[in-house]
Amino acid sequence: MITQNIFIGLGSNLGLPEFNLEKACRVLSSCPGMHLLRKSSIYQTEPQGLKDQPWFANQVLWLLADSFWKPQSLMIMLKEKEKQMGRTNGRRFGPRTIDMDILLFGDLVHSEKSLILPHPGLKERAFVLVPLLEICPGLTLPDGTRVKQFLERISFVMQGNKIFQT
Repeated sequence: MITQNIFIGLGSNLGLPEFNLEKACRVLSSCPGMHLLRKSSIYQTEPQGLKDQPWFANQVLWLLADSFWKPQSLMIMLKEKEKQMGRTNGRRFGPRTIDMDILLFGDLVHSEKSLILPHPGLKERAFVLVPLLEICPGLTLPDGTRVKQFLERISFVMQGNKIFQT
């Protein structure tokens, strides 16, 4: 069966954030046709946008998915798993139990209101780029641009596993 590389970004800042990320990892890697290749370290990151909230725990997963997975069906499944883990629809960029975003779906470029690939925020978020490069240092986007180039263009500071983005 043909397989494709999928990168999923995870984030949590409510409850037990690191436990929530580990649970999300277990849930995703146990889905039929999903195989966990690598997972990044967990990074503590300063909230973006809405600052008055707890810091986030962030992580990126690299999964190998069987060809029956399509971006839309994966997105639906992720949203269902978020609800099962206690996520409620709240304020945009606000606190959440779990957030699961498709960052890259193979080399697919897709643009519609409900799903844009590669993820539109990927190129400007250190909390996504740092863990992506940790698990796949030579990663390139579908347009051929190396992910490392985007990290070099943004202003951020790392202190251990903490990411401050200015």
